[in-house]
Amino acid sequence: MDFEGIYCFDTAAVRFAIYPDGHDGARIIGQISEETLHDVFGTRNLGDRLLETCRAHFDVIGAAALKRYRANPNQPIVLTVDDFSRRIPPRSGGAQAALRPTPLAA
Repeated sequence: MDFEGIYCFDTAAVRFAIYPDGHDGARIIGQISEETLHDVFGTRNLGDRLLETCRAHFDVIGAAALKRYRANPNQPIVLTVDDFSRRIPPRSGGAQAALRPTPLAA
């Protein structure tokens, strides 16, 4: 999935887009908090730098958002730690190498 997102200082969260039916379909906005990004992905990034974290892990974040959307399309997509099955260990030296996809919690 391609990552489209912005950091929102007022809510300390990243808002991002997913396209459940492909880019020709509806654009759905989701949100993940700075705290969740720190707890799940082990990042120390802050503010706009969290966009890098989201881009690097968007396969996992996008899948969690899609799962949340499919479960109830009428509810806002606000991802929390509970949307991820396990914490992803931090990368050494700030490297942005791709990780293997993480299974989502049922």
